[in-house]
Formats: sequence, structure tokens, C-alpha cells
Amino acid sequence: MKAVILDAASLGPDVDLGPLRDRVSELVVHQQSTSHQARERLADAEVAIVNKVVLDAETLDALPRLQAICVLATGTNNIDMAAARRLGIAVKNVTGYGTASVAQHTLLLLLALANRLPRYQRDVAQGRWGESPFFCLMDHRTLQLEGKHLAVVGQGELGGRVARLAEAFGMRVTFTARPGNEAHDSRPALADLAGEVDAISLHCPLNEATHHLVGEALLARLRPDTLLVNCARGGIIDEAAALAALREGRLGGLAVDVLPEEPPREGHALIDALGEPLNLIVTPHNAWITPEARQTIVAMTADNLGELQTARGDAADGR
Repeated sequence: MKAVILDAASLGPDVDLGPLRDRVSELVVHQQSTSHQARERLADAEVAIVNKVVLDAETLDALPRLQAICVLATGTNNIDMAAARRLGIAVKNVTGYGTASVAQHTLLLLLALANRLPRYQRDVAQGRWGESPFFCLMDHRTLQLEGKHLAVVGQGELGGRVARLAEAFGMRVTFTARPGNEAHDSRPALADLAGEVDAISLHCPLNEATHHLVGEALLARLRPDTLLVNCARGGIIDEAAALAALREGRLGGLAVDVLPEEPPREGHALIDALGEPLNLIVTPHNAWITPEARQTIVAMTADNLGELQTARGDAADGR
């Protein structure tokens, strides 16, 4: 079974691809590929291994030997799933590989916002500590997490891990109703909790129900010291409205690891605002990038290749 990796560089240079080589007869590795290059590079491949390269219907139709696609991520939005089903191409993804990594990053952001780290770092860099008449600076009111209320949107594996870490700091955690299903969910809606929570952490998918879930209406209901963390997907927050609330003192802190367009080649208002004295953090979608998480992706993909081989063997045996 010949497999071709189209964008190995997306996993980083320090990842061992050996588990993948052990599962196939031949592994061809390309560090980066465009969608146009994908067709040529997959011409004689039986398995495509891909992270973010788009494989549309036209490309899949031109690859009669392709039997399977292994996605090096959870999302499969870069694959034309309808075309894959029509052509009998199996699509396998990986899930849960970065739970510990993303949960750790989420707590990092929450802690940094609570301690007003962006503002105090700016003060220190500008020499304000050296000018202080006292031994410390206390111009920005910090937040002790113990005893505070955290709303978590998304009660999956990741949301559950974040909740346990927050509880270790003495926080009270409430999982919200699934957006779009509030009428049939026993958990409280985020909008109903908005006026009483001290922090919100987002761990839900981006869809019609969650697009701009945190928008002007919800922001208007939050207490002015509320902290907002998004390690889910860009667009779940209305970033322009959240930035306006932060500037106007209606939001206590904002931290995002994701933006609607990645990489943000045309820039973004939140990135531009990093130069302002705000309790604002923007990280470059790197919550998931610990070496352990990236190597787990390889291990899970190797397992997927093993399942494909088993299925092919069963088919050959007529089972």
C-alpha cells in the first residue's frame, strides 16, 4: 500500500514519521503541497495523508487509484466528503490527540488574563515599575480564580479536561446547553448565565448555531470583569464586538488562540490592538502544538492505516 503525505511540515520538523512507514509498503513525504500539486503527487497513491490541503471533487475524480484519505486532524472540511463517498474513498481523521495540550493552553490564557499579565508586562517594559513609589505595581485589578464561576461551552473531552483543571484552582464550573439546542437541553443556556459568570471558555465547533455566539447581545449581559477565552474556532466570537467591549471597559479580558482566517495574511483587528494597553492576548493557533500532541497524531494515523489494511485484507478474503 503506497501512501503520500502532502503537508508533513504542518506537523513540525521534530515528529517521527516512523510509525507511518511501518504501516505501508511505500511512504512518499512532501513537506508542503498546493491543491493543484496534490493531483499529480497522488496520481499513483492508494492513501493520501493530509492535514490542511484541500482535496475537492475535481481532484478526487482524477485519482482512480486512491482508496483512502487519512486526515492529520479532527476537522475534515478540506475534503469533499460527498465526492469521497460517491467514489468509495474512505476518510479517517484523528480526535482527542491534543486534549492535554489545548487544556493546558486554555488555563494559561485564563490565568494570564486573571492576573492582567498583558497590562503588567507592558508597564514593566515601559519602565513604570522602576518609577513606582512602592515595591510593586497594582494599577490593574487582578482576579483570584478560587471561588469564581467559569462557564464552559462544550462538554466534550476537551471541555471536561478544562473543567477539571479549573476546579483544581477552586473554580465553580457550569457546562452550558449546546448552542442551538437550548430548548431541549437541561443545562443552562450561555445567555442565561452571562450575568453571573466570571469567565467563559469556548470548546465547541463552529457552525450556524455557534457563529458569533458571543456577540453584541451576549457581551452586553456580561459583568465588566468577565474573562473570555476562545481556544475553539475563530468566528464563534464576534471579534469586533468583543474588542469594542474590551476597549470600553465592558469586558475584563479577552484571549484567543484562533481567528476566522488563518493565517491572517491580511491582518486582524485583534492583532492590531495588541499595541494598546488592553488585557488582550492573541496566540497563533498553537494550543495544540506540544511535541507529545503532534506525535500522538502520527500514532493515531498509523492506527488508521492499520485499520485500512485490515479492511482491505478482509475484503480480499471475501469477508
